[in-house]
Amino acid sequence: MRVDEFDYHLPTELIAQRALDRRDASRLLLLDRNSGRLEDRRFAQLPEILTGRELLVFNNARVIPARLFGKRVGLHSQKPSRKTLREHLTGNVEVFLTRKLDADVWEALVRPGRKMQVGEKVLFGEGELRAEILSRGELGIRTVRLSATNSLSVEKNLERLGHVPLPPYIHRPDEPADRERYQTVFARQPGAVAAPTAGLHFTPEILEMLKAKGCETCEVTLAVGLGTFQPVHTETLEEHKIHSESYEISPATAEKICRARRDSRPILAVGTTVVRTLEDAAARASAAGSAVPLLPGRAEAQIFILPGHRFHAVDQLLTNFHLPKSTLLALVAAFAGRDEILAAYKHAMQEKYRFYSYGDCMLIR
Repeated sequence: MRVDEFDYHLPTELIAQRALDRRDASRLLLLDRNSGRLEDRRFAQLPEILTGRELLVFNNARVIPARLFGKRVGLHSQKPSRKTLREHLTGNVEVFLTRKLDADVWEALVRPGRKMQVGEKVLFGEGELRAEILSRGELGIRTVRLSATNSLSVEKNLERLGHVPLPPYIHRPDEPADRERYQTVFARQPGAVAAPTAGLHFTPEILEMLKAKGCETCEVTLAVGLGTFQPVHTETLEEHKIHSESYEISPATAEKICRARRDSRPILAVGTTVVRTLEDAAARASAAGSAVPLLPGRAEAQIFILPGHRFHAVDQLLTNFHLPKSTLLALVAAFAGRDEILAAYKHAMQEKYRFYSYGDCMLIR
């Protein structure tokens, strides 16, 4: 399937650059995937839109300040000339942590990456946090080890020195307000390097209203990483190699989902990361010959959901709008139909919806 089949032109003024004053003030485009019918609603109306039988599944991953800006200090073993040393000491470097591999060891994108060699170090702040390049990988990915030189832990230094990893289409530096707004109100498990943005619209009041309506909720954890937002560089989607992302489903959450499935209650995934988590867990259950539709536990989501995918664990989807020619747009097209999704996006642009992470959302059912 060609990537350009999922292309559309978005006017730049529709890309939301900041969050709204109120989380639940966003708009909601309701799409009936059987008829293709569209309705313009408000997210604050979600409790009245739902029937009360739904099980809402949230991703409780917490975004860490994963973007670091530092200075190069060169290779540990080299004896550089004064000129080289001066260049290393004054060279600015950005390290964007994308996935935790082990204690204080991360996959990262490093800029400028070409000049950064294995063994080279980067200092952050006044040198209280540093990163050493351990290895080089494909597409500019590096493996780095973080270490602290003061009395604080690596995590505490990262919290002090790191920046909120706003997506590149937000054309401004991160601000103090982003520490709270680029985070869901139910974020608990640190490790994500991008927000599960469909969850950004929820407030404690909306959650209470949903509970009063009769809706059930549960949580999974998927550490949003490179697999979610990496651009597609191939001509066809099938050629694209999607990166795995770690997730965990508790036994209590798995039981709620299995019970909802037995009772024919709709399972509403809040965000594409929840879709990947549940569908991967369902595929693992099927491969294991399990009698239950979904397995709990820790695993790596390597599933790549494309049009033609048969959904086993998700009946409804709340999602933000996604970039053209992206794996996430392919995922929602697999759920609702390519023509239906592109028609919905065209309508959203005509009606001046706000797009992407800080933008409006869709409910597809």
